[in-house]
Amino acid sequence: MSKKYPMTLEGRKRLEEELTYLKNEKQKEVNDEIKHLRGFCDFSDDATFKEMLDQQSLLKAKIDNIEEMIYNSVIISSKDGKSAKVGLGSTVTFIELPDGEEETYTIVGTIDADPMKNRISADSPIGKSLLGSRVNEEVFIEIPSGKIKMKVLDIH
Repeated sequence: MSKKYPMTLEGRKRLEEELTYLKNEKQKEVNDEIKHLRGFCDFSDDATFKEMLDQQSLLKAKIDNIEEMIYNSVIISSKDGKSAKVGLGSTVTFIELPDGEEETYTIVGTIDADPMKNRISADSPIGKSLLGSRVNEEVFIEIPSGKIKMKVLDIH
């Protein structure tokens, strides 16, 4: 069974745009450079030529990875209104206990994660701990510096 990649429509569109760029522009640049170098080098010991072949291989792997992610994408959307449990697409307001600040994050797939825009991955320590929680539930989150306790205030 293939791995599924949860993402928003916007995240999928970004991946599709990156794939188009890599296939139509970047791949052509690398291939053209390899063709150019073939005319000037002894293939057995030319470091620049070997570097370009490595770059071509890495680019192919990146293209294959993005194609797999797009093919196996599962589109999530923001939840409208109140929700009983935190899930992908939920926006969660919580407070760190005993006396922390109130914070609000939307739980998204890895592709769409952007902590600066209050979008955290469901695979992050906070995201994993919040998934399935309910309003007024206290959640323990394992972070590198130890455990923190949070209380879910709102889910929407």
